[in-house]
Amino acid sequence: MENHLHIVCLDVPYPVDYGGVFDLFYKIKALHGAGVKIHLHCFESGRGEQPVLNEYCVEVYYYSRHEGHKGFSHKLPYIVCSRSNRELPERLLQDEYPILLEGVHCTYLLNDDRFADRKIVLRLHNVEYLYYQQLCQAEKALWKKLYYKHESSLLRQYEQRIARKVKILAVSEKDCEQYKQEFGATDITTLPVFLPFEEVTSREGTGCFCLYHGNLSVAENERAVIWLLKNVFSDLEIPLIISGKNPSARLERLIPQYPHACLIPNPSEEELQDLIAKAQVHVLPSFNCTGVKLKLLNALFNGRHCIVNKGAVDGVGLESVCHLAHCTDSIREAVVELYETPFTGEALAARKQILSGLYDKEANLQQLMEAIW
Repeated sequence: MENHLHIVCLDVPYPVDYGGVFDLFYKIKALHGAGVKIHLHCFESGRGEQPVLNEYCVEVYYYSRHEGHKGFSHKLPYIVCSRSNRELPERLLQDEYPILLEGVHCTYLLNDDRFADRKIVLRLHNVEYLYYQQLCQAEKALWKKLYYKHESSLLRQYEQRIARKVKILAVSEKDCEQYKQEFGATDITTLPVFLPFEEVTSREGTGCFCLYHGNLSVAENERAVIWLLKNVFSDLEIPLIISGKNPSARLERLIPQYPHACLIPNPSEEELQDLIAKAQVHVLPSFNCTGVKLKLLNALFNGRHCIVNKGAVDGVGLESVCHLAHCTDSIREAVVELYETPFTGEALAARKQILSGLYDKEANLQQLMEAIW
């Protein structure tokens, strides 16, 4: 008997050019490899239709979002209300296949009584109200700050309402515990993210620069870059490369003011992976402590030393393969020390042991299949 599955994605899951779509795309690829017949539903807002998805799915549908004032509601978060769509539930009701909702963003149909007895699984990418709370703290523009604050308030109420309506697969143990303790979720467990990396390819020896990479259009990441420049690297004669998507004009003006720093905007996937492989130290502090940091996983699978703070690894089981630093001075000291310290075979072996256990594709796929069927 064939297994059919509807997957509703918050975004078009290809190309895999930012952290949020890694889990989406590689989960689809893993399910397809297991023979699952995937019926994919994507909310599209600028990424366009992607023919490559037809290689993994029996059908792919694209839906536009209600943007601007049309997506606002006094009762529902914008990320949910803007993804309400009349066509989607009508398609889903044409059969009885289980439904995988990728993110709180896609849960509008949980408010529809017609789905009360349907097998639905929610993939929780973040505790969203905390994520927006932290975006608010990182944002400088007043109107964006007010939006993030309002959205966080609505999300907290909304996540409370849906937490016990559906089976949930969280990406981190911390998010799982948060939903249990704060929202009373009972049918929830942790399922690690799906990744493209087959094995750890980190090179032994010494690289020649420090690296921060990420989606630079995200306020949290811009904040991290500015903090690193002003507080860690301002008086160090150690090269720092900053690379990622869509840096702001502010970053483009600021980075050249630091003589040992340079910006590589919008690298291709090949260019980014080459930077990750050649770097000596990955400096990846996070001011947002929900979910899983895909940029850190990329660095751990393919790069050398990784310096992080507690917010980057809390609840994801990666502390033992990172260098934890909790303040400005300790991060600076770690950079200076590790820049001269070769990455050893012992460190590589320890990393392989931890990552192969946490991100065992076959075991995680089996867990996913059992949760759905």
